[in-house]
Amino acid sequence: MTAIIAALLLQAATPSPEAEALGRRLAENGALAAMLPLVSARETEELVTAQAGLSAAEKDDLRATAIAIAAKGIDTLLAAEGHAFAAALSLDDLRQLVAAAQSEAAKRQRAAMPRVIASTMQAAGSVDFKGETLAAFCAKTGKACPTKK
Repeated sequence: MTAIIAALLLQAATPSPEAEALGRRLAENGALAAMLPLVSARETEELVTAQAGLSAAEKDDLRATAIAIAAKGIDTLLAAEGHAFAAALSLDDLRQLVAAAQSEAAKRQRAAMPRVIASTMQAAGSVDFKGETLAAFCAKTGKACPTKK
């Protein structure tokens, strides 16, 4: 009896191939898919710039290596996100969300996302969540006060 219940739970937890495909499409149109290429491009350039001892050709090779590794990593993350969507949402929800994500307005939103994020970060300036939280807590309680350097 326990084995039957376990098998039913496992079956219920395994998304269908259609759900997996829809989940992947949803992931490919999501915020993670928009952000990861930006992050990997920035980190790639930081990595290449830090290697002052390399020739231009070697830097190009390093850049190409980083791009290939980033593409593989992005694919892995989007597959995981797609699977998570497939496991968490109904087929009907997935179909509706994919349709919305593939609308022309959503495509324009994704295209604008890098500029919007850059503008937001620039407007927000430096945010020190931990520092501000400790300062406020210290002012309120007199405890956990930041030490002065």
